[in-house]
Amino acid sequence: MNWKDMVPAPYDKKAVDAYTRTRIILMNGIENNAVLMSHAIERLHPDPEVKRIMSLLRRIDSQQQETVNWLNPADQSVIETTLGYEQVAVDLTANLAKNEPDPYVKQTLDFALLEDFDHLYRYGCLYDYIEGGDPEMIVQGKTEVKPARPTSIEHRHPDDSMRKHYDRDTAAIKTKLNYHTIVSAEQQTMLFYRSHGSMYPDDIARQLYAEIAEVEEQHVTQYELLGDPAETMLEKMALLELNEAYLYHSCAQTESDPRIKGIWEMFTKMEITHFSECARLLKQHEGRDIRDIMQTDIIEPPVVFESNKDYVNSVIDTQLDLAPYNTEFMRVRDLPDNWASFGYLRVMNAKGVPSEEVVGKAGPDLAERDRAENIRRVKQEMARRVEKSMATVPAR
Repeated sequence: MNWKDMVPAPYDKKAVDAYTRTRIILMNGIENNAVLMSHAIERLHPDPEVKRIMSLLRRIDSQQQETVNWLNPADQSVIETTLGYEQVAVDLTANLAKNEPDPYVKQTLDFALLEDFDHLYRYGCLYDYIEGGDPEMIVQGKTEVKPARPTSIEHRHPDDSMRKHYDRDTAAIKTKLNYHTIVSAEQQTMLFYRSHGSMYPDDIARQLYAEIAEVEEQHVTQYELLGDPAETMLEKMALLELNEAYLYHSCAQTESDPRIKGIWEMFTKMEITHFSECARLLKQHEGRDIRDIMQTDIIEPPVVFESNKDYVNSVIDTQLDLAPYNTEFMRVRDLPDNWASFGYLRVMNAKGVPSEEVVGKAGPDLAERDRAENIRRVKQEMARRVEKSMATVPAR
């Protein structure tokens, strides 16, 4: 591509469909992860030809990433973009979970879904406070803006981010692609919050971005641990490129903007070529046929951005009070008193919690939603367990 092709005209933020925005955010993250993975292989793989091919594919992925990211308009504020990021997190995670064949991977997706859903609410409060904006203008009624598992109780000791991984020889191709999708999306969210949260002068805004960025770091850790470490670098790269083609194809199926649909269709063809090249490297250097790894000729269903209100509410009703312990999930009331995250919460929340304080800055309609009985109950239960656990801490 030349420079003019690489930098397309941005969409109109006042006219864009909410799910066009989410598709752009998602594919920017997918391309970013492809570039970062390729850089890692460049540093670690010993073969000069592999390094050369990675450099070529990475340059093309880099140009694609800039094309996608430059579709965002300059007049879209950081917090408006942030609300788009959290709408991605909610409706993407819900779609992946609904179509995930591995029960443990599905449970991990459902668990984090409720946390990202709550982040959307907290940032909605910030939008109201900082810019006087209505988050409904961003989500367009397709995703609810209300609390779920409170961000204030999501802060956990690193031990509690540990997860079991799928088996590369038995896992379905859909599981493997879901893995690459969610890792890419959450990694992008973490990096965006880390790089943009400091741009606000307001203390609550700066603190809220820092708080949620740390939760996103937990999410990246738990999701990346789902992948089988026995997969080789070339195997992972081939699957990553396959996933790019699969997602661009998915985006093209439902895109309402003809101009942007044309970009998705063009990039689908480019990624099919990237995938073929990675499959060739896999065959040449490891003697493995990509068909033996895929174990299918058809990957379905496509990843679709659509309203998931009923699904999200069903997860809220059944999983609001879950917490991770020893790679499994259990009710907060059943956690052992020496759960490492009780102590972590005491330290992190000792001087107040930005995600709670921002609610007090928002208008009455948004603030009232945080007083729902189920939200109040789960906060009280966690507070009770944290206090109870203090009795087990040895005196210093």
